[in-house]
Amino acid sequence: MSNIMVNLSHKTYPIYITKGLMNSIGKEIKKIYSGNKIAVVTDSNVNSFYGDRLEKALKDENYNVKTLVVEAGEKSKSFEVLLKLYDELLDFEITRGDLIIALGGGVVGDLTGFAAATTLRGISFIQVPTSLLAQIDSSIGGKVAVDLPRGKNLIGNFYHPEAVFIDPDVLKTLDKKFLHDGMGEVIKYGAIKDRQLFDKLMTFKDDNDLLDHIDEIIYRCCSIKKEVVEKDEKDKGDRMLLNFGHTLGHVIEKYFNYEKYTHGEAVSIGMYKITEKSEAMGITEKGTSELLKKILIKYGLPFEVEALNKDKVLETISMDKKNDRDRINIILLNKLGEAFIKNIDSKLMENYI
Repeated sequence: MSNIMVNLSHKTYPIYITKGLMNSIGKEIKKIYSGNKIAVVTDSNVNSFYGDRLEKALKDENYNVKTLVVEAGEKSKSFEVLLKLYDELLDFEITRGDLIIALGGGVVGDLTGFAAATTLRGISFIQVPTSLLAQIDSSIGGKVAVDLPRGKNLIGNFYHPEAVFIDPDVLKTLDKKFLHDGMGEVIKYGAIKDRQLFDKLMTFKDDNDLLDHIDEIIYRCCSIKKEVVEKDEKDKGDRMLLNFGHTLGHVIEKYFNYEKYTHGEAVSIGMYKITEKSEAMGITEKGTSELLKKILIKYGLPFEVEALNKDKVLETISMDKKNDRDRINIILLNKLGEAFIKNIDSKLMENYI
């Protein structure tokens, strides 16, 4: 088992990465939780693969378990679903001494984490991410949130799990589209912090070759995320680098009502478009956007989007949580593997989209 420890000033927690971990997860949780009651939150897709399996593993360890299922998809990261989840947790008579498990992708992790942070002023929770995107990104670092009609993640907090359990084998059940969705975030890590990782991704022959090496990729991405979070837990400095491609990416997701593009697909477009612009401005090393395009094509990810209404785009960006009064922080590349934060007047944002 590969272990990574996230060391914060107020908390330390482990990230466990090992193939086949789902086979022993009940026993692993027993090592860190001595209570009796566990609420498992998952979505309708993940539940069909792993819900019964996790519930049985926990009951085998004599836990009192209740599985709560939300509909799969971004639309479940809403106040309506959150309120229903609160009711189900309280109906289970959960207490502050009990445990909540988030079993699923980024939506389940964010929703469950926010519910855990706010129910009874805070209940401990564990992340068991089942998508590549969640395994390398959203399950780590404590960001929990729900969406509003006017934008993503506008209501949220920083609330860290007690542990993150990552089984790369669960990715074998992922639809190819969602495996590639996660690769959008993997590519982001290479682009902002690790040229060697970026180049390695170009060497894999196909998805099977990728999955043969996926535990190494997950470990590297989690290590980068851990280092950034330890330096900047509350997203005031270097952690903003992880938002490369996200400013436009979040706009694209919302513009199409979270139905046309997945998060990783939207971020892929965002990375390419902003790099294309910054390269034309002489900010980014020439040829960078072409290399980004090449790797996005390799993993079946989009790099272009149909013409968007610029006023609507700028209005959505104005609600971005990265805004500070009339200014916004955007993430640009000097070159592959080297990113930086640029603070600009929000009115100049149209030059980068």
